[in-house]
Amino acid sequence: MPEIIFKEESYKIIGACMEVHKKLGSGLLESVYAEALELEFKKAEIPYNREKKLPVYYEDKPLSKYFRADFVCFDSIIIELKATKLLIDKEANKH
Repeated sequence: MPEIIFKEESYKIIGACMEVHKKLGSGLLESVYAEALELEFKKAEIPYNREKKLPVYYEDKPLSKYFRADFVCFDSIIIELKATKLLIDKEANKH
């Protein structure tokens, strides 16, 4: 099994995410989960930037468009929130 990079940091982030899920459950808008997760990050003293713009490159050239990450934690870990009823692996359902 490959080694988890930023292991301690990842566990703290996952713990905060699980706490939000435990308290709010499923079925809400992504913006609700983002606001709650921000509160959990503060409580757990997880450093973060919210809706951080990240440059995108193509063949070593910067594009005019950028990627906006929901959160960047510990200046290294991108957190992208998704709120949906069901996540489906389209490839697994082709049989």
